[in-house]
Amino acid sequence: MRLRFLPFVFAVAVAASAQRLPSDVHPEHYALHLTPDLKAATFTGEETIDLVLDAPKTSITLNAIELKINSVKVVRQRIADAQKPELGKTGTVSYDTDKEQATFTFASPLPAGKVSLSIQFTGILNDKLRGFYLSRTAKRNYAVTQFEATDARRAFPSFDEPAMKATFDLALTVDKGDTVIANTNMTSDKPADNGMHTQAFATTPKMSTYLLAFQIGDWTCSKGESDGIPIRVCSTPDKVALTPFAVKAAEHFLHYYDQYFGVKYAMPKLDLIGIPDFEAGAMENWGCITYRETALLVDEKNSSLSDRKNVAIVVAHEMAHQWFGDLVTMKWWDNLWLNEGFATWMETKAVHEWQPTWGVLEDEAQTLNSTLNLDAAAQTRAIRSKADTPEEINEQFDGIAYGKAGAVIGMVEHYIGESAFQRGVHSYMEAHKFGNATAEDFWGAQTRASSKPVDAVMESFVAQPGEPLLTFTGDGKGSYAVKQSRFFLNPPATKPIQSWSVPVCPAKGTCQVIRGNSDITANAPEGLRNADARGYYRSNYDAATLQSVLQHAPSYTAPERILLVGDRYALLRSGQGSVGEYMQLVEALRADPSAQVLQQSVSGLGSLRSRVATDQQSVQIQAWVRNEFGPVYHSLGEASSSESVGAEQRRVTLFSLLGGAQDPAVLAQANTIANAYLSGDSKVDPELAQSALAIAAQHGDAALYDRMQQVAQTSIDPNRQTQALYLLASFEDPALVKRTLDDVAAGKVRNQDSWILLQILLQSRKTRQQTWTYIKEHWDAIHAQLTTSSGNRLVSATGAFCSQEERADVQQFFASHKVESSDRALRDALNSMDSCVRFRGQQQPGLQQWLSSVSH
Repeated sequence: MRLRFLPFVFAVAVAASAQRLPSDVHPEHYALHLTPDLKAATFTGEETIDLVLDAPKTSITLNAIELKINSVKVVRQRIADAQKPELGKTGTVSYDTDKEQATFTFASPLPAGKVSLSIQFTGILNDKLRGFYLSRTAKRNYAVTQFEATDARRAFPSFDEPAMKATFDLALTVDKGDTVIANTNMTSDKPADNGMHTQAFATTPKMSTYLLAFQIGDWTCSKGESDGIPIRVCSTPDKVALTPFAVKAAEHFLHYYDQYFGVKYAMPKLDLIGIPDFEAGAMENWGCITYRETALLVDEKNSSLSDRKNVAIVVAHEMAHQWFGDLVTMKWWDNLWLNEGFATWMETKAVHEWQPTWGVLEDEAQTLNSTLNLDAAAQTRAIRSKADTPEEINEQFDGIAYGKAGAVIGMVEHYIGESAFQRGVHSYMEAHKFGNATAEDFWGAQTRASSKPVDAVMESFVAQPGEPLLTFTGDGKGSYAVKQSRFFLNPPATKPIQSWSVPVCPAKGTCQVIRGNSDITANAPEGLRNADARGYYRSNYDAATLQSVLQHAPSYTAPERILLVGDRYALLRSGQGSVGEYMQLVEALRADPSAQVLQQSVSGLGSLRSRVATDQQSVQIQAWVRNEFGPVYHSLGEASSSESVGAEQRRVTLFSLLGGAQDPAVLAQANTIANAYLSGDSKVDPELAQSALAIAAQHGDAALYDRMQQVAQTSIDPNRQTQALYLLASFEDPALVKRTLDDVAAGKVRNQDSWILLQILLQSRKTRQQTWTYIKEHWDAIHAQLTTSSGNRLVSATGAFCSQEERADVQQFFASHKVESSDRALRDALNSMDSCVRFRGQQQPGLQQWLSSVSH
């Protein structure tokens, strides 16, 4: 599953007892028939589950929540079973709602061996974007599924644990004119009562319940094929013109993954479906991948590179799961990180192979910096952590499972080499296909494939929280002492003593695994750079070595420069660097040819401005930006059709930076571009238009707000519609801020999006206080729009505040206005505020000193 990550979002932790099912009952097959009523938002269901019992049992416990089970009885599996005395036995049903379980109790024991249960039940099509739920458009309702992690139990009674794999026969009776897209190909379509029809599907391979899927509606699809596998990309009928790009991407990635894994795609077909209401980015249901519309549907000819890149990345991520996660599945959710980390790492590898000019390696380096910052919080968790309850399982879906795990896997590949790593992946897939595996199975395969201590490296990064800081101190003779410590952005009073087995790969040198403190040899100080930005660690240097590193930074690759900038800013945040030193680096890189290097350097500047600077200092920073970056931007001249992708991205980055710095010429240009784009001028570059709209919105009036809202409400292009919607939260006029908040509170914004508007408003220092006051005063209305996941994210977003008074207010409010499953989110938000207060107090004098030095 691909999530949407935002700053301050840590996952949820709630104390609860274990909720695992007994291990002596084994499901082998489900025959499931559902009949949804899309108008009444209900469904009826019947299923037969074939089981194997290890021993005689008078009761069987499985998962079920928000279901009414009307009957359960024992039925035969085969003709030969016809004389079994237990046939026809009925069971009584009891529920444990807290554990999300139902227990069937029989008057006498069921014998060991094969048993089949026939179950009749009813349920609801909910509006919480999980389980079997309703998705709505202006024209109609759709019934769709999202089962990961523990929500198949909301659609049918099941053994809803990843290791309890079984095969599935699925049939659905649906309204005339509707069709079902499911994991496998349709095998029959027969008339049913009341003008409905029943569609049945081929038996699936053995698979986990969370990967089952069925999407009901009037879907329209574009078709393709790769390696003999039919591929469809489907949407609501009005958006089918936006599906061909994803078809091309899926065709390429299926062939690429067939070759890379050395194991052919295991399903008879592959469907990718854009869902109007979808909380995550996408979900890897085997053979039936579902997506938020913006992550799948794009106008290939008139979209920005950012939009196309996003679709390609998410398609690549979910398709990687068709092997790594679906064909081979983790035994339990504490190893979710291996599925998600691998897909996060693989998405970049696959997209770079397809589109090498798109700069995805640079994007990956930026993500690494963000992940290292997340992991540098005192409250971070280990990659592998306890996950027994649904709340603890949901906790696993965070930036650690995706970003950190992916970066560590990438570090291992870089250390042992691409060929050895690929051999290890192939060995792992062959050994465990159609089954379950552990992280130890994976890194054991890599250790054997490479004859290197991958197991020791992985264990050291997976089992303990945090990240290493490697401090290199030279002896002047080419040898450098390496000291390890745990890195914190906001160091606690007492630091834990930790060390890792860290592969350090100097440029043009041999990788060496550093355990504890050690020595390393490099040809020159600049050879100590984190080669290809693959090492999962922060770097620091003695003064002389640092000067040499900075002097040679222009010769580094763009990902290496990005990580270097990230290291220096992180050290500034932790109190181990100065504002002046960091700003010298930003100034030195102002004409860097890489847009992502520029983005990384000015992101730190933006953080200083928003979290450290006074209002007066903020104005001074804007003036400095105009003076230093204005000439670079204006030297680019007019854009041309022959401009490279990288040059175009650099132009847009500088344009956005100067717009934020109130450059008069750029502000005027932004208004002109925004007006032309909103007026339908097809000649406007869509990438530049997005930045222009954002700049114009900050200073926009009601007339511009109305135009953007019209796009948000009427555009059939999900990217244009969503961008316009989110930009409504960029307007700073208090009256317009209130309009946005009123629409959220009134339910006029889809709940997949409403929390994002609140998060944007809370992050801006201009709109933060008004937004927070509104949330408190209209809490019941705001709370009604939140799902479990988005409620957690809203609490996390309050981490943008940066004073003790605001901290106390947030803490007091949520103490009396509880948000489901948000205890850890609140703790992390409060810690973020503490960190900001310390950062401001520590660096504001240095910021003033630097501003004084550059103002003369």
